[in-house]
Amino acid sequence: MGGFFGAVSNRDVVMDVFFGTDYHSHLGTRYGGMAVWNRDSGCHREIHSIGNTPFRTKFENDLSELSGNCGIGCISDSDPQPLLVRSHLGLYTLTTVGIINNAEALIDRYFADHGHQFMAMGSGKVNVTELVAALINEKESLTEGILHAQAVIDGAMSVLLMTGDGAIIAARDHFGRLPVLIGKSEEGHCVSFESFAYHKLGYSDAYELGPGEIVRITAQGYETLSPPSGQLKICAFLWTYYGYPNSNYEGINVEVMRYRNGRIMARDEQASGSMPDVDYVAGVPDSGIPHAIGYSNESQKPFARPFVKYTPTWPRSFTPTSQDVRNQVAKMKQIPVPELIEGKKLLFVDDSIVRGTQLRETVDFLYESGAREVHMRSACPPIMYSCKFLNFSRGYSDMELLARRKIRALEGEEGDKHIDEYSDAKTERGQCLLKSICEDFGFDSLGYQSLDGLLEAIGIDRDKVCTYCWTGKD
Repeated sequence: MGGFFGAVSNRDVVMDVFFGTDYHSHLGTRYGGMAVWNRDSGCHREIHSIGNTPFRTKFENDLSELSGNCGIGCISDSDPQPLLVRSHLGLYTLTTVGIINNAEALIDRYFADHGHQFMAMGSGKVNVTELVAALINEKESLTEGILHAQAVIDGAMSVLLMTGDGAIIAARDHFGRLPVLIGKSEEGHCVSFESFAYHKLGYSDAYELGPGEIVRITAQGYETLSPPSGQLKICAFLWTYYGYPNSNYEGINVEVMRYRNGRIMARDEQASGSMPDVDYVAGVPDSGIPHAIGYSNESQKPFARPFVKYTPTWPRSFTPTSQDVRNQVAKMKQIPVPELIEGKKLLFVDDSIVRGTQLRETVDFLYESGAREVHMRSACPPIMYSCKFLNFSRGYSDMELLARRKIRALEGEEGDKHIDEYSDAKTERGQCLLKSICEDFGFDSLGYQSLDGLLEAIGIDRDKVCTYCWTGKD
């Protein structure tokens, strides 16, 4: 997915940008970038691959070469950035987070006016951030350009732009699917996806941008260049999976929501009589753990950690580009606690079940380690549609998603007409889906959080939450 961080101050901001960007590393694993503006020397930019080495390690040696009172940084799961752009709008540095579903159509339209070109990457594709810059440059001001880009982009696009005079312009995507927050200190201001990133750097909460809002930020303050323009549709996965435990979105803390979500799952299972008798409730590390704590507290079943992740050398299992290597890394990271597995009936809560590849490895590992029973719970409903707004489940076709594969296996293309029924465990089709997955994976039982339960756990107006990956509706 990716994230960004920027700071502008009356003092040097290099260390703020370095640590603030590093605190977004949980959002992406491909590229990291920093750009700093210095009144005397202009803009200095560095980009590194972070596929197998953390952001912090790659950029530590660059710090002595960077200085300035305005800077931006990014973690990118798509293309190298930030980019330094020179146009009739002046010199600026740009980083983006989002998806452009109609990128090729926009490129073709740009090429139609002969003489235009893009610097192609090795694959022949155009850097998404360069395409956004081209769209911005079609207008007569940066604000007009950003509004134009967001209007013609099919998808979602948040923007962080550092101007040639040492200010920052931040724009939240049109429907606010991702957060953009401003922090303040006595010496300046910052902008970030994650609020905890700037809290640790001595900034306090100042403002949260509305959907589509564009704001200019300086050391002295911030001003709205274009007011909120869209209906809020913030991504529910920020709370269930992507977000860091300390983060708050729309006033709702991630960790607190996960406890509440687990409690709601257990409450509803107790009410329906479907809760199994188990020795321990456990979470699939790491983001499944708080959901499991909530489930354990509500059900009064003991919480335990039957296996732990070995992370000193493999901190992120999704780093390798090869799926086979990722699967093997995930297996190597799982270290059992035999005393908590052998002969035990275990209920695991995971944040979500997407393709099920690593889940199969986990279940096999637990049975091989002597588990008597393995029950699985997902902290969100069955994922039925690949996200077209963010990088969660992006790159997969719908048929790579576990639930959709099972529906197709059960009923062929006819099943695609009944996805709503398969999503509901109370229906005959919903029960059939659960049974099929259980048989395939060897679970003793399987349960998904309901959409109503998930939205109750988030606790904001349900019309303001994006649930596309479950409902297929924007």
